[in-house]
Amino acid sequence: MTDPSLTAIMSERRRLINVAYRLLGSLTDAEDVVQETYARWYAMTEAQRDAIDAPAAWLTTVAGRICLDQLGSARARRESYVGEWIPEPVPDRAEWVTGRPPTETSEAADPADRVTLDESISMAFLVVLDSMTPAERVAFVLHDVFRYSFPEVAEIVGRTPAACRKLASSARRRIDATQAPAVPADRHAELVRDFKDAWAAKDIQALVGLLDPGATTISDGGGLVPAALEPVHGAETIARFLVEVAAPLPGLRALERTVNGRPGLVLQVDGVTATVMAFEVDGDRITRIWAVRNPEKLRSWGADHTRS
Repeated sequence: MTDPSLTAIMSERRRLINVAYRLLGSLTDAEDVVQETYARWYAMTEAQRDAIDAPAAWLTTVAGRICLDQLGSARARRESYVGEWIPEPVPDRAEWVTGRPPTETSEAADPADRVTLDESISMAFLVVLDSMTPAERVAFVLHDVFRYSFPEVAEIVGRTPAACRKLASSARRRIDATQAPAVPADRHAELVRDFKDAWAAKDIQALVGLLDPGATTISDGGGLVPAALEPVHGAETIARFLVEVAAPLPGLRALERTVNGRPGLVLQVDGVTATVMAFEVDGDRITRIWAVRNPEKLRSWGADHTRS
């Protein structure tokens, strides 16, 4: 017979994964945080667990504090990261491939259900979150995205509710100042499809026409695979760069896929995912392309031999 209390505790896992992914920008790190959170829960005695009035709140507080610590140390780690760092992309639930075997505290069924796809995980949104201080990011994500009260946020951040309110407000201004107006999904998808077709045809002028003159492409290989170490700027420069890098890859296929809730591309070589591309669109032009090539960030993306 299933223990009701265990079921209640484990039902929080999906929410914790969602919180931790938005706080860290890494599904792998988010899973580790949740594993550690549950480890701390079960490290307590039964009497200690019974004394906790709100287990869900306790789990969130612990996970939030672990994330806060990781965000602080992540900045130091990024200094030694080779090239540009881009958040780990997540697929649509139908495309999800789990890279880890199930454990006692993981969901064996439907791992794709772990991260809810909404505006708060678009690549553009996550990139702005990554520019914030750890305290700003935690306060904003918990309050504005997950609707925790500022007293609850204060318990996690270790500051007063008033200070957390200011942190969230500062973060909100950053979001408002950098996010392009929302483009309808069908128009976004159309631009990505046109981009794919122009790239396949090696049509530099068509690519230039789809890119904003001030567009930027950022690649993340993590030092494990070839990738541009610096952002590439300008429509024509990007177009020529993309045609050049694709030339020696005759087995390259570009597949239209949902990347972090938005239309994107998955590049496969001989059926193996080599790159996941996310796009930011403003009006009728592509303004930013993020190309994640680091294989450690592509574990949730699998081979696809059938669809185009």
